[in-house]
Amino acid sequence: MTKENILVSVAWPYANADIHQGNVTGSYLPADIYARYHRLLGNNVLMVSGSDSHGTPVTVKADELGKSIAEVAGGYHDRFLTVFEGLGLTYDLFTTTDTENHHKVAQDMFTALLDNGYLYTKVTKQMYSPAANRFLPDRYVEGTCPNCGYERARGDQCDNCNTLFESAAELVNPRSKIDDSALEMRDTEHFFVDLPAIAKDGLEEWIQTDKEHWRPHVLNFTQKWILDEGLIGRAVTRDMDWGVDVPVEGYESKVLYVWFEAVIGYLSASIEWAKNNGTPDKWKEWWFGENSRSFYFIGKDNIPFHTIFWPAYLLGTKSLYDEGNENRTLNLPYDVPANQFMNMEGRKISGSQNWGVWIVDALERHDPDPLRYYLTAVMPESRDSDWSWSEYVTRNNSELVANWGNLANRTLKMIGRYFDGVVPQPSELTERDTTLLAALDAGFAEVGALYDACKFRAALQETMKLSSLVNQYLEETSPWKTAKVDVNEAGHALYVTLQAVSALKTLFAPVLPFTSQRLHELLGEEGTLFGSQQIVEYGEETRSHRGMTYDGSSAVGVWARSEIPVGRQLPKAKPLFKKLDPSVAEEELARLSQ
Repeated sequence: MTKENILVSVAWPYANADIHQGNVTGSYLPADIYARYHRLLGNNVLMVSGSDSHGTPVTVKADELGKSIAEVAGGYHDRFLTVFEGLGLTYDLFTTTDTENHHKVAQDMFTALLDNGYLYTKVTKQMYSPAANRFLPDRYVEGTCPNCGYERARGDQCDNCNTLFESAAELVNPRSKIDDSALEMRDTEHFFVDLPAIAKDGLEEWIQTDKEHWRPHVLNFTQKWILDEGLIGRAVTRDMDWGVDVPVEGYESKVLYVWFEAVIGYLSASIEWAKNNGTPDKWKEWWFGENSRSFYFIGKDNIPFHTIFWPAYLLGTKSLYDEGNENRTLNLPYDVPANQFMNMEGRKISGSQNWGVWIVDALERHDPDPLRYYLTAVMPESRDSDWSWSEYVTRNNSELVANWGNLANRTLKMIGRYFDGVVPQPSELTERDTTLLAALDAGFAEVGALYDACKFRAALQETMKLSSLVNQYLEETSPWKTAKVDVNEAGHALYVTLQAVSALKTLFAPVLPFTSQRLHELLGEEGTLFGSQQIVEYGEETRSHRGMTYDGSSAVGVWARSEIPVGRQLPKAKPLFKKLDPSVAEEELARLSQ
């Protein structure tokens, strides 16, 4: 079977706040699950992202803390790396937007849009602060949303109803977020991308073809905006001094708008990854290859930037980096499986109120796989969901410990007790045996199809059902009873159960990579299922930064059941999961009030 090139593009977190459970289940974890599945399948996976170091969210945070912008962005970037390493996210490259490479690629795309006639200049009125003697970026402006009445809407977007504003002037009673001072409107000239022209030149046709695999809320939202409401030109520059310089003479006091250049990070990170690995053109296999699919894992608030604006930029740049092929564009998104929001104990997550699961902190007290499991089990794929500490404890104990963990541990312990840890010789397999193993083998196609469709909750549920089926087989054969009268019969049942456990190890692996690797070793297997991720230092001419990369050279995992041979000496059994006391939920809730 021909290998596919799978590009896994993951939302870029603003380097201004710690990562919480909503961020993880919204984009980072589903992306990693998807990447791990396709790695097991044998496809060529490239998973990229990085810290969004530009834009006003970062400058606002720096103002609040009284630190330099670079210091704040670098500090949060390092905390992101700690979180992602702890959760086991297998980025081929996690970088930042503040690199020479990203600046160049973003400027290249701007120049290509300009050369192709898709950028124009326009004088608009923007918010100006007489008190600060400067134009205020959108996020320095707050006011009442004209759509829903939310009183703390930002100058670029209302977080309550997700309405996007072309200008902060659309807000009712706009004011400075810095000092609550009055603002006035002044003229300023900016570049705009001609979205209506790009819509006619291919975007409208693209959004109407082959999108049945898209989530309904993503497709309906996008088609309504492009086809029904119609597009207008959108500014791609801002009056700021922090960001990517506009590569046009006379615009030295402006930078590329962060929501223009941040999405370009998917391309620039791919190019940086290829350079870092000494294969500078290899990124083209994912961005120009015909046997390629690109996926963008984001939250629902970022849908228009990835299903409208980013495809428009790709179409508008035409033959960028592919000279001589005027009609071939960089690959457009195959799917944008945007998740909904996750709340916290029935309320919205809030950093100012310390209301959320701050992952860098949670990893100090909780193993990564139970966190990954629960976040997948309640993933907000089609509607908003909720994190509950009591439910987390319950699911850990009843599903991970009592169902899956107990099945693996009991099987290995009984082989240790009755056969000195040596895989026993079975008798001829019965219809019940072959039916069970056939169900596990069929599970690879069924569960795999769910993983590929980005239906991670369903994939996990189906795998847990298979685990329950194997538990039922173990109860029916009761080797702990038959061992007292017929040790060969007990060995037969344990052999069959062991093969089923081997299958489940792989089926669970995209969600539970740490415990699946431990079980891989307890089954006497060599190598790693996935390889490993590591934090490294990248150097450039004028700056360097830490990043994360993935090394799959030691990976031996495949998307199929691995047969555990008769006579193999197995290591001593050890539990995969820890049972949690109900008091854990109370303790975690108490931390939120501190």
